[in-house]
Amino acid sequence: FGREISTVKGLMGEDEALHPLQRHFLESDASQCGFCTAGMLLTAFELLRDRPAASREEIRRGLSGNLCRCTGYTKILDAVEAYASELRAGEPRGNEP
Repeated sequence: FGREISTVKGLMGEDEALHPLQRHFLESDASQCGFCTAGMLLTAFELLRDRPAASREEIRRGLSGNLCRCTGYTKILDAVEAYASELRAGEPRGNEP
């Protein structure tokens, strides 16, 4: 039906290097148990692909359908916001899934 599906592994390049968004999650300690990580990463990627200038509040609302059991969302928002800053600065986007 013309749909495309991607997984977290699809964010990585052929050399399996982390996508910049994944790197920000790692550097921000945005993942603890891993329950929400895949959903948060893919939702954030799509959100910022469509709206790279999204505000923190827009990011928070965009991720609201994903449940996190551990972090309280602050570090997740920090990681996504850091990646959004890279996008706005015109820094490399990494891999497209």
